[in-house]
Amino acid sequence: MSQSDDRTVDQLNEEADIAADYLEGLLDIADYEGDIEMGIRNNRPVVQIVADDDTDIKHLIGRKGEVVDALQQLTRLAVQQKTGERSHLIVDVDGYLKRKRQRLRNMALDAIDEVRETGEPVSLDPMNSFERKIVHDVVREEGMKSRSHGEEPHRYVTVYRKAAAQPAEADGDVDSDVEEFDEE
Repeated sequence: MSQSDDRTVDQLNEEADIAADYLEGLLDIADYEGDIEMGIRNNRPVVQIVADDDTDIKHLIGRKGEVVDALQQLTRLAVQQKTGERSHLIVDVDGYLKRKRQRLRNMALDAIDEVRETGEPVSLDPMNSFERKIVHDVVREEGMKSRSHGEEPHRYVTVYRKAAAQPAEADGDVDSDVEEFDEE
């Protein structure tokens, strides 16, 4: 099933239930205390691990979110194994993704301010598709233009004044409004 397919609320809740059971099992194995909160956001099941112990939570996030990313991938596989369908489930740990989105939003706004002040394009550091999508959305909201350049894992975003954007080149550049991503 593709991301654009409409899943019923019952199907999304089933995915969240499977994910919650899987994550509870992992927390038990790791001997971490944590509560699981479930919901649906943007037609995606969301499962968040919340714990009172900041030390355990930091281990579940990892350096630059590497552990939470791995937890999400493993959990998606567990859901797929049970349902037979690819899941776009989001796993978050103690609000990490919300903080990450805010940092990316601030970075994009800083780049936009620089473009407005200098008139010159600003290129950001390489990012994954989820991060680039957030930047593209902020840039579009602010009436500017952005484009992704390069090859994974070194793909990055450049922010332009709207009139200064160049057409896509043969190196796989993508306009901000057509880039596909897999939300973390």
